[in-house]
Amino acid sequence: MATAALPNALEVDEKSPESKDLLPSQTASSLCISSRSESVWTAAPRSNWEIYRKPIIVMSVGGAILLFGVVITCFTYIQSLDDKLLKVLKMTGPAFLSLGLMTLVCGLVWVPIIKKKQKQRQKSIFFQSLKSFFLNR
Repeated sequence: MATAALPNALEVDEKSPESKDLLPSQTASSLCISSRSESVWTAAPRSNWEIYRKPIIVMSVGGAILLFGVVITCFTYIQSLDDKLLKVLKMTGPAFLSLGLMTLVCGLVWVPIIKKKQKQRQKSIFFQSLKSFFLNR
């Protein structure tokens, strides 16, 4: 008798309002599309500034820090200062040089990575459209 009551309970659950909210996927292409983030595939094309804004900012900050390190390092060897200030400047100058160079190189490396991702995204969009074309026939 318990097994007879179980299908009745399932029929009641299938008619519940929660089950009406769920949309079943009807084709294989809708399943493939729903497995990806919709914003990646339906987003409008972005301008070059929006794409390369962050690496440009990182390169600018890195260049500024590098230039500041060059100025401090040159200043320590040109000017005659007292010993304590000279020691501090001789330590901070190369530190700013290395930090600025590291930040500048990170920004420079970031640009080819973004270009490669853009190419992959274009290929992926192309193959996604081909897949949906052939599966919707």
